[in-house]
Amino acid sequence: MTAVLEAPCQVTDLVPVAEPAVLGVPGQINLDYAATAPCARAASDAVNEILPWYASVHRGAGALSQRCTLAYERARQTVGDFVGARADDYVIFTRNTTDALNLLAHVIPAETLVVTFAGEHHANLLPWKECVRLPVPASPGEAVRSLDSALRELRRGTVLGEPTTPLLVSVTAATNVTGELWPIRELSLVARRHGARVAVDAAQLAPHHPVDLATLGADYLALSGHKLYAPFGAGVLVGRSDWLDAATPYLAGGGASAKVGDATHDVHWATGPARHEAGTPNLLGAVALAAVCDALEAADRVALADREQALLRRLRTGLAALDGVAELRVFAEDAPRVGIVSFAVAGRESAEIAAGLARRDIGVRDGLFCAHPLARRLLGEAAQRAGWAYAPATALRASIGLGTTEADVDAFLTALAAVVATAPPAIPTPPSACAA
Repeated sequence: MTAVLEAPCQVTDLVPVAEPAVLGVPGQINLDYAATAPCARAASDAVNEILPWYASVHRGAGALSQRCTLAYERARQTVGDFVGARADDYVIFTRNTTDALNLLAHVIPAETLVVTFAGEHHANLLPWKECVRLPVPASPGEAVRSLDSALRELRRGTVLGEPTTPLLVSVTAATNVTGELWPIRELSLVARRHGARVAVDAAQLAPHHPVDLATLGADYLALSGHKLYAPFGAGVLVGRSDWLDAATPYLAGGGASAKVGDATHDVHWATGPARHEAGTPNLLGAVALAAVCDALEAADRVALADREQALLRRLRTGLAALDGVAELRVFAEDAPRVGIVSFAVAGRESAEIAAGLARRDIGVRDGLFCAHPLARRLLGEAAQRAGWAYAPATALRASIGLGTTEADVDAFLTALAAVVATAPPAIPTPPSACAA
């Protein structure tokens, strides 16, 4: 897989901790991993290896097609192993986490009530038809107590009026706004006690920590390849088969159908992952994602996490030392988190700050991070803690991962200090309506 770049590719210096190599561009500092992580060398190599054999999957008798079919199904097994899929779980390839959660929203029984929190990414807020949205908690313990109280009331029938209504708790493992870890295991225990199933958005957790369905206590798990050092267009939904086999296909078409008769209603749908993977599948995405999973499994993930946490401390300490900069957070300042930090600058537009950093060859994210309710709330709270007269409308986010170095963090902090110290561009005064 060859990227079309004006500058040559380089493999980031990975010492002193051995880690899977990622691709990059000389002179460019990428601190936007939470949006899209750089491509791993393992993913590129895997795609280049299969490209000469590139052919149809599940649809040909020739050697090329058979090899591609085998590679695709091996990728399914590898990704399933990476997340601890159980014997009766399905691993369904999707486009990304959003697609995976929309698939889950499609297959849950029609009367299912979904319980989630207001701090979720839009991917876990918007797909649900019947949803109870709990307030953003101030601590992990409050999240657990809030869920327990809500499920108890729902099971009493005070809201539903019917105690047998299926319940699904859907929650992020690590928020994309602040990187803070949510108490998934404890939330799952509460959900199980009340007879609810659990879906976990692991898009931000999987690139930083091992994920395991049984350890998390989850029935379903979704993640994106492009946040896990693989190319765009590949994600997965992994989980229990009963709802998936009972629902009509997410997409109707070839592959999803086992038999199509002459009458319009005479269709027998496939069972298993094929039921929700209609059309020609994304072979290259599946193979690349599996290659990254293998590379991460082979690495010392404890050492990688320790290295990331050291970089994160360096980043947060540097931000805290800058006047007029306030960090966003949901929980306490010392709450565990992955390598993500969002912040605001007093009296400054985030887009203007991001543009100033870009002119210095440093890429960060600005905006509300597809989590508008949460980001707006945290901006207000950060401004209040800092004593600002008003909260900025949007925030900035710096996120790190494989390939990030101390030099990258230091260059970002130096550049940010310079941009913040520079007067913002003047806003032209509009002409008077009465001017000649």
